Amino acid sequence: MAYGHAGGVAEYDYIIIGAGSAGCILAERLSASGRHSILVIEAGGKGRSPWIALPLGYGRCFYDPTLNWMLHTEPDPALDNRRGYWPRGKGVGGSGAINAMIYARGLPSDFADWGPGWDWDAVRRTYVALETTIDRDGSRTGHGPLHVQDVSDQVHPVTRHFFAAARELGLPVSENINGPAPEGATAYRINTSGGRRMHSARAHLAPALKRSNVQLMTDTLVDRIGFDGHRARSVHVQQHGRLQELRARREILLSAGAVSSPLILQRSGIGPSETLESHGITPLLNNPHVGGQLQDHLGLDYFFKATEPTLNNVLRPLHGKIRAALHYALTRRGPLSMSVNQCGGFLRSTPDLPEPDQQVYFNPVTYTTTPKGTRTVIQPDPFPGFIIGFNPARPESRGRVDISGPAAGDTPRIQTNALESEADRAQVIAGGLLCQRFMRTEALSHLVDAPLGPDLREMTADDILADFKARATTVFHPVGTCRMGADASTSVVDHRLRLHGVEGLRVVDASVFPNITSGNTNAPTMMVATRAADLILEVA
Repeated sequence: MAYGHAGGVAEYDYIIIGAGSAGCILAERLSASGRHSILVIEAGGKGRSPWIALPLGYGRCFYDPTLNWMLHTEPDPALDNRRGYWPRGKGVGGSGAINAMIYARGLPSDFADWGPGWDWDAVRRTYVALETTIDRDGSRTGHGPLHVQDVSDQVHPVTRHFFAAARELGLPVSENINGPAPEGATAYRINTSGGRRMHSARAHLAPALKRSNVQLMTDTLVDRIGFDGHRARSVHVQQHGRLQELRARREILLSAGAVSSPLILQRSGIGPSETLESHGITPLLNNPHVGGQLQDHLGLDYFFKATEPTLNNVLRPLHGKIRAALHYALTRRGPLSMSVNQCGGFLRSTPDLPEPDQQVYFNPVTYTTTPKGTRTVIQPDPFPGFIIGFNPARPESRGRVDISGPAAGDTPRIQTNALESEADRAQVIAGGLLCQRFMRTEALSHLVDAPLGPDLREMTADDILADFKARATTVFHPVGTCRMGADASTSVVDHRLRLHGVEGLRVVDASVFPNITSGNTNAPTMMVATRAADLILEVA
């Protein structure tokens, strides 16, 4: 069905706000039958940079204002009053186009508190429908559009010391973080196919745009959602300085992400009344949970100079860069086809815990972040080095995202409220001590030439916490700001992702997570969108 016009206003069956990891899936799934007209609105550009397609191009996207909104948080007293840097994808593909590509479903127990229809059995079936796994020999399992690649045969040889250290500590080793035994040291599986990033835009939106019933608007800021009473009817946008109204016959699907989705709701009159009124916005619905319940993973890395070659030796010299580029061009393999995060896993800081409480990372590279011209670049160090790091898996602390003004271009106000609970502080210490035990193993002791910065091996528990407060950063997993739940007294959307108190509007992205999953959040975000499409089509 093609789009139509009503009184000169363009109409579509479904309007999807955001062409990120979730929105791209919705566009493909809802358009597949050919019965529904779909409009996808993206605030950024078309996302065609070669640095997006190149897996290790992640580092070039990290500070690129053409691909990255480059947000900052409010100063956080618990983190020595520092402002956090929050990269967010700016363009088709969203943050899934600039992330480190780790594909982690999360632990089955992560979904025990998500509510009706979101138990592990339902979630697992959704993942299976979403994925195709590419094994080391190139064989494929599954028929989903999203490719998940086993690159364990391509990780740098120095990572063998990490696995030896895990075995020395009596910790498990996992062949597949998304398999039946996800706990343990592992080579991370990543979203690549044919040596190129396989994100939601490539897997889902690209085929959807070949259909006549799908349209895409880029460089288009959403000002607000318009309502007829308490039914969402229209989306008011700005594109190249021109204001437009677009109407939805069936539903508006808000998939702008954990930062932008609550902001759009607040500008539309849905949120904490006091905040809205302070910016001259008339409340339609008072719901203080819009923008609240913000969760994120905070992590810390420890850098060491190594006694044997690492990726630094490959990627720092010009001749090494040329050799790696040629290898990639000829084979679509090698370091340029990989994530910066090669190994790690879900691990328990003490064996008596019922579930893993930490996610660990081991990277065969160290780097320096420096200004160059008008942009900041990430450059491997001129000597061999490696990183070990961690983030507590299930933090309790909650922050907020709110508007700072009524206009679509106003900077969001992000309050992280890190380390609010004693449990979170204890988990930080536990994660640091786990990494310390790794570094004190015979396997990793022989790999250390010298520490680069604080020497984890000599730290006390108090030292670990103080260092975390001084240096910890986001792991780029914000969720929960439009959380799902039974009613408006505790949440923003119901378990079918419909906004409490209005009709014709759902939120479909990481903002609906009731609680953060233990690992990287891109995979569960895509699972949410796949599941949401099923829920929408049940009544379409």
